[in-house]
Amino acid sequence: MKIAIAQLNPTIGDILGNSNLILEAAKKAEVEGANLLLTPELSLIGYPPRDLLINPSFIADAGAQLQQLAQALPRKLAVIVGTALPNAKAVKFGGKSLFNSAVLLQNGVVKQVFHKRLLPTYDVFDEDRYFEPGENSNYFSIGEVKIGVTICEDLWNNEEFWGKRSYAGDPVSDLAKLGVDLVVNLSASPYCAGKRGVRTAMLQHSVIRCAIPIIYANQVGGNDDIIFDGSSFAVNRKGDLIQVLASFETDFAVLEYDAAKQDLVGSHQQNAAGSEAAPLSFHPAEGDAEIWAALVLGVRDYVRKCGFSKVVLGLSGGIDSALVAAIASCAIGPENVLGVLMPSPYSSDHSVNDALELARNLGIAIELLPIGDLMKTYDRTLANLFVNTTFGIAEENIQSRIRGNLLMAISNKFGHLLLSTGNKSEMAVGYCTLYGDMNGGLAVISDVPKTRVYSLCRWLNSGSEKIKNQADLAKEIIPVNIITKPPSAELKPGQVDQDSLPDYDVLDDILQRLIENHESVQQIVAAGHDEAVVKRVVKLVRQAEFKRRQAAPGLKISDRAFGTGWRMPIAKSSFY
Repeated sequence: MKIAIAQLNPTIGDILGNSNLILEAAKKAEVEGANLLLTPELSLIGYPPRDLLINPSFIADAGAQLQQLAQALPRKLAVIVGTALPNAKAVKFGGKSLFNSAVLLQNGVVKQVFHKRLLPTYDVFDEDRYFEPGENSNYFSIGEVKIGVTICEDLWNNEEFWGKRSYAGDPVSDLAKLGVDLVVNLSASPYCAGKRGVRTAMLQHSVIRCAIPIIYANQVGGNDDIIFDGSSFAVNRKGDLIQVLASFETDFAVLEYDAAKQDLVGSHQQNAAGSEAAPLSFHPAEGDAEIWAALVLGVRDYVRKCGFSKVVLGLSGGIDSALVAAIASCAIGPENVLGVLMPSPYSSDHSVNDALELARNLGIAIELLPIGDLMKTYDRTLANLFVNTTFGIAEENIQSRIRGNLLMAISNKFGHLLLSTGNKSEMAVGYCTLYGDMNGGLAVISDVPKTRVYSLCRWLNSGSEKIKNQADLAKEIIPVNIITKPPSAELKPGQVDQDSLPDYDVLDDILQRLIENHESVQQIVAAGHDEAVVKRVVKLVRQAEFKRRQAAPGLKISDRAFGTGWRMPIAKSSFY
């Protein structure tokens, strides 16, 4: 029996377009001689659909398209499609009105339906808001082979692997008790740094524990702030990886289930001489390369799925805007990126020159809009009101807001998507200006700490990645002076970031411990940090919550991003 995996990149709400992606994959599977095609979780409507699910017409349209898709698919091919189905019992017996379902289509009809049992309600997930959990696990058969069906989180309750149980039920163990020969999983598992290796190790552990091979079909692509890495794979009864699909791009693969061996097999398992070959190893790109690929995919899909073709951003000559410009150039092509230089009287000559050199290296268009005269106009307008006061944060922020207004004007006039360039360290402590540098439709690196920004730029300069259409790049994509000079907002003479903040090595470690590890002040101090510095950072993080609430959506690459999964109150006790 041949099984095809379609690693798709659906667009949320594009029911017809997503249906066509599934149909295209099904035709390819038929040509490859497959008996079964797997698609990702909610592949027909896209994941996560969020409050589209409360619109009855959306569910009705999905149901109608599902029936049309069933009719259009190759007759003999069995196809599992993810969609939301009505809960017919909800009106009479209560409960949520929908199920998160996997639907088996064959011979023009819906042959069988499976409902997701474990509904995640943490971080970016909010499935309990919409879905009723399925009551039991089930399987279907192709010939004599019993194939158990699970959906994403259904695999993530392995008590032995995690050392705890997160849900009462364990769908994999229940399927093992039913005597299934194979488990398939339709997934939409978001990316965060390091997750792919953990995901693989967990499923390998589950396979060995239950002695049942597993095929994992994951969604790929960016949807709003969430990035899906794909990285679908298959594990045989011994826990060996026998198929690994691409990361951060669509992919398609066919593998085989050998009924005699009661196991999945792959062509790699025999070498040219016919003897056993070494099993596949899962070696995901690590660190900077992995994060770079995620951010490029996130920008490309956000631009495309939101209907834009070009982007604009402010180029300050600093490292954050340099990295965002490089990511955007790789994601959508340098010909679609506009960098705007807006020097003030406090901007150094080398910052302007660094920005110009970066633009030349990337091959992006630039505009130079000095803001000195606009600053004088503000000073005159506010002179009577600000009389007898000293230059301070208000005047500094006016510069940032002038720049933000200019960028938004360009965005409005030409229909470009404005990319904001603030990093996670700045967003955490509020070292950013509302209605100024925080303006934008997408915050590309808002989940990337400052130290990682430097690391990514050094990696980029190492030659590990080439920007699209730029074969004649300079040796360093990011001008070396941008990397080596002290970071500064340049809003007053001689200003550097460390006038206001701890060294970024110190700050980022404190933020990692506080935000992602949930450590207390006492624990962070015990790790070696100065108590006064820690308390000051904690206070800054707490006070900046109102800014983060108004920020543009930011691409998520960590376990704890300032986005959909961050639900912190603005008004709260100073204790936290």
